[in-house]
Amino acid sequence: MFKSAVYNLEEASPDKIQDFLNSFDTVLTDCDGVLWINNNSIPGSADAINYFRKLGKKIFYVTNNSTKIRSDFAVKAQQMGFIAEPEEILSTAYLVAHYLKGIGFTKKVYLIGSNGIGDELKAVGIRHIGIGPDPVKPDFKSMTTSDLDPEVGAVVVGFDEHVSYPKFMKAASYLAKEECLFIATNTDERFPKSSSIIIPGTGTLVRAVETCSERKALVLGKPNDYVRKFLESFGLNPARTLMIGDRCNTDIEFGVRCGFQTLLVLTGVTSVKDLERIRTERKQPLPDVVLPKLGDIIKLTAS
Repeated sequence: MFKSAVYNLEEASPDKIQDFLNSFDTVLTDCDGVLWINNNSIPGSADAINYFRKLGKKIFYVTNNSTKIRSDFAVKAQQMGFIAEPEEILSTAYLVAHYLKGIGFTKKVYLIGSNGIGDELKAVGIRHIGIGPDPVKPDFKSMTTSDLDPEVGAVVVGFDEHVSYPKFMKAASYLAKEECLFIATNTDERFPKSSSIIIPGTGTLVRAVETCSERKALVLGKPNDYVRKFLESFGLNPARTLMIGDRCNTDIEFGVRCGFQTLLVLTGVTSVKDLERIRTERKQPLPDVVLPKLGDIIKLTAS
């Protein structure tokens, strides 16, 4: 495994850069904050990923975003200049459907989430309810058991722009039954930002449901290692795998837990200031190497 003599890959010698490139066969990359922000590609990111592919690396796009199905993610990536196929997209929406199908789940899912998860569940034959607005009534406490579906056997929490008090009530009520499964896509606190506006992430919703249900969710997205278990069928060698991310507490922690090499880019959630604090406090895992942005790897290999 490559271990840089310097933290910032920009300060490495040409030989060290080559050692780094030779040290992995598989690239797992986060998307939001690494490759793009919203619908805007981060300059140079497509060139970098396509360069890795040209070198013969296997590429997987590993995202905690649950709002799209894999084919839609692939189309989005392709429109920004990335070479990408649906089979290379590992989104949490897909992982939820894959997990439930794998355990033989046959009941119905109550979903705090979006069509991305709903469509992935539908693709594997799993029924679901809950997508869309559930407005608050004047007497918001008037819900009764007749408002609950007796066929529900799992509550899944992903990102839901229509989250509401009735949804929390229903989720907690379903989860009052011990046999009801409780699954979350991820616990990301917020989305990568391109302005001063903070956009709360799925973790906000997960913690709310955990609080009112007095239960803990099974989290399938990063930093949990379900993705690694999934990729084992592809012959993944952890020691020859690079995880690229923009968050130390999800992407980098995921890489460390799985025994991957890790590369942090500073174009998303974790800033230079955050990184210095993490290094001082040592409460979160640190990356093996750091780059200001992923596209810088092209400049370094050309020097």
